[in-house]
Amino acid sequence: MANIREVFPGVFKIDGKYATLNAVPGVKVYKENLVKNGGKEYRIWDPKRSKLGAALVKGLKSLAIKPGSSVLYLGSANGTTASHVSDIVGESGKVYCVEFSAQSMRDLLMLCEQRKNLYPILADARLPDQYSEVKKVDVIFEDVADREQTNILLRNLLAFKAKSFLIAIKSRCIDSTANPRIVYNQEKAKISKAANVKELIILDPFEIDHCMITGETR
Repeated sequence: MANIREVFPGVFKIDGKYATLNAVPGVKVYKENLVKNGGKEYRIWDPKRSKLGAALVKGLKSLAIKPGSSVLYLGSANGTTASHVSDIVGESGKVYCVEFSAQSMRDLLMLCEQRKNLYPILADARLPDQYSEVKKVDVIFEDVADREQTNILLRNLLAFKAKSFLIAIKSRCIDSTANPRIVYNQEKAKISKAANVKELIILDPFEIDHCMITGETR
């Protein structure tokens, strides 16, 4: 019998590994391990394949994404992390997945056919007017490889009135020559002018030269 405890609403720890309750039992998304216990099935969250998973392992203290949350996911790629977010928010929640790459969108569309709380949007996260039909959300999660990634977050926070945010900062996209910790603090300072930063978590060794910044709007 596995040792299972809920560490955040919708997020579990199973024998020391993070997991979410599988919304589509029997189906894997990225060859993750499945664990059955007490008539339920959990998906082990691989921190090497997900920046949010890495942040959990590195000591994330609070998670704004909860059962029932509406989430705007900027840069959802082929849906690895989005699938875990889908598990967390459950049937009463919604995850709007914005992705610019048509190739990634093909994989994402297949995932959205299985998970009805995922809504695929082929659009540019720099231009929130392209998906203004989303209107208002509870949380924005951003994982966009762009030099202006912080400004993209701030633009979307304003457009969709989100209360909370998480952003994966990719230091090499912003400045390939600077010390990543300097870049992290510079981006944190930019965000702090418009919102309250709660945590800055360095994601090494799972995601080299990345950090996760979380916070709330004022």
